[in-house]
Amino acid sequence: MSSSLERYQDRLERYSGRVNKYADRHPRLIDLAVVLALMGCASLGSSLTLPGVAPPDHGGAGTALMGVSCLALLRYRSHPRTAVVVTALCTVIAVVLGYLVTPLLLAPVMAALYWLAMLTGPRTTRAFGVATTSAVTAAAVFSDSMDELSLLLRTIGPFFWLMLPLAAGNMTRLRRAYLQAVQARAEHAERTREEEARLRVTEERMRIARELHDVVAHHLALANAQAGTAAHLALSRPEQTKKILTDLTGTTSSALRELKATLGLLRQNDDPAADPLEPAPGLSRLPELVASCESAGLTVTVTTEGEPRPLSPGADLTAFRIVQEALTNVTKHAGSRSARVRLVYSGSRLVITVSDDGPATAHPPATHPPATSPGRGFGVLGMRERARSIGGELRLGPRPEGGFEVTTALPLIPEA
Repeated sequence: MSSSLERYQDRLERYSGRVNKYADRHPRLIDLAVVLALMGCASLGSSLTLPGVAPPDHGGAGTALMGVSCLALLRYRSHPRTAVVVTALCTVIAVVLGYLVTPLLLAPVMAALYWLAMLTGPRTTRAFGVATTSAVTAAAVFSDSMDELSLLLRTIGPFFWLMLPLAAGNMTRLRRAYLQAVQARAEHAERTREEEARLRVTEERMRIARELHDVVAHHLALANAQAGTAAHLALSRPEQTKKILTDLTGTTSSALRELKATLGLLRQNDDPAADPLEPAPGLSRLPELVASCESAGLTVTVTTEGEPRPLSPGADLTAFRIVQEALTNVTKHAGSRSARVRLVYSGSRLVITVSDDGPATAHPPATHPPATSPGRGFGVLGMRERARSIGGELRLGPRPEGGFEVTTALPLIPEA
């Protein structure tokens, strides 16, 4: 039984959908069919009388009046107010002439009131609805054709039949407005999801670009410095050259490992059998970073002030990458062979300072638009983005006493 009802319901929905599509494609044909049906109802209504009461002797006046009112309904889409006025006037004249007030006779004005309430605002609907209802009700009260009925029935009947299309039209208008609002919200939500997805893709692309830049730039700079030093000392100090070349092998191996870990994030899936990725580097790998810089001929001194406290994984990675990029810039640009890294744990912040004694003009400028500076790297921009992404800040520039300095302040994990 339930399956049969479901089949009938599906058929009804499909049929309604086809009818609605046809009505959207051919609105004038639908309007003409509705008007012809209303004209038939009104003509039939003009021929009805109460039992024992003779019909009004006006020839075809009633049919003509109803025909005029139905023809006015053909313009209800563009002129709903005019349609209400014409149909109401024709109906009042018909009632005054003695035609019996029935739902069939009121069909044209009821349709006009329905379309008025559906197509216009509440204020217009109230104004025209009250005026039309009052006029038709007054005509019914004083009509000779209604003498056989009580005053209460002559008043309630027209009032009820004319209020019905007004209420139905208002409900239809409100439902359409609700559906339009729902559709608008759905479209807005879809646009918002698309914009959010694009923003996430852009942020992820920038994050991967920063990681690749830090890994490639640092290790290639160290490898270049180690290779140059080895070439310079190849004849005079073969033992030291051999040690540098050994360190060069470690530098390139470390670069490959970090590149594999970074690119592995792009291929990571939920397969439990997949190889685990190497954890993200942090300040715990600072000694390894210092050793790799020293193998390239750069002496790095690390000092710590205050009691070391833990950082969040994001802040730990940011701190390591900023120190790594700053030391890479010293290796590539500064003429100094030494650098200092200072870690200060103070309050809720970790302040990291990387400085050198080389000429400040050898370093990249503190700020430059990438699009207007072809050939320049993105190290400074990447350090700023990293610091800001976790609520930190970064400053860099020449020192008054000479050299260059990079300072960043990163948030610490609050103490329990």
